[in-house]
Amino acid sequence: MEPIIKVIIPAYNEEDSIAKVINDIPKNVDEVIVVSNNSTDKTELNAKNAGATVLKENRKGYGYACLRGMEHAANQETKPDIIVFLDGDYSDYPEQLTEIVAPILNDNIDFVIGSRVKRLREKGSMTPQQVFGNWLATFLMKLFFGAKFTDLGPFRAIKYEKLLALEMEDKTYGWTVEMQLKAIKRKFTYTEIPVKYRNRIGVSKVSGTVKGTIFAGVKILSWIFKYSFK
Repeated sequence: MEPIIKVIIPAYNEEDSIAKVINDIPKNVDEVIVVSNNSTDKTELNAKNAGATVLKENRKGYGYACLRGMEHAANQETKPDIIVFLDGDYSDYPEQLTEIVAPILNDNIDFVIGSRVKRLREKGSMTPQQVFGNWLATFLMKLFFGAKFTDLGPFRAIKYEKLLALEMEDKTYGWTVEMQLKAIKRKFTYTEIPVKYRNRIGVSKVSGTVKGTIFAGVKILSWIFKYSFK
């Protein structure tokens, strides 16, 4: 039987990119769930026209949007086997979803991160502060927990029952690192798949502002230190 794969895409004002993202997702995906996080443009209309299920989450925050998508999946009669998280800005290559879920399907791995390796990144697609922040966070996870992560990449796949077991709670920028830390703590099997990465369409809500960069950095580090002293 074919595994049921659902994709959750948090989106805030991504009208120019969201349809491109949806159209490039492989057709074996059961449902694409776009969670509009207070969008004021045509994100919702364009996502719906591209065939996605469109939800609204008016509380601002990446984690809030992801949790809303999970709530939708939980309320359906047939539960998914795999949840894939993907950004709505077209910086990732959605067609690589097949590669991202392969370790789960073929090797029974619990959790897979799409790692934005330098050789596959388009010039300028990650800001210097993003590169440094990723390095610092993954270095600290290696130092404190022996983790083998090299990236906090948003393009990721996880077995649905494992995702529920994580009891995710971060509402904003700490979502990705919380997931990785909890996966380590619960001794989930995990791996990384190198993924391509290009310049996003539009301006980043995180790395595009000083405030966003600082807030994200503080949130990520606070999760790491919180877990290191547990």
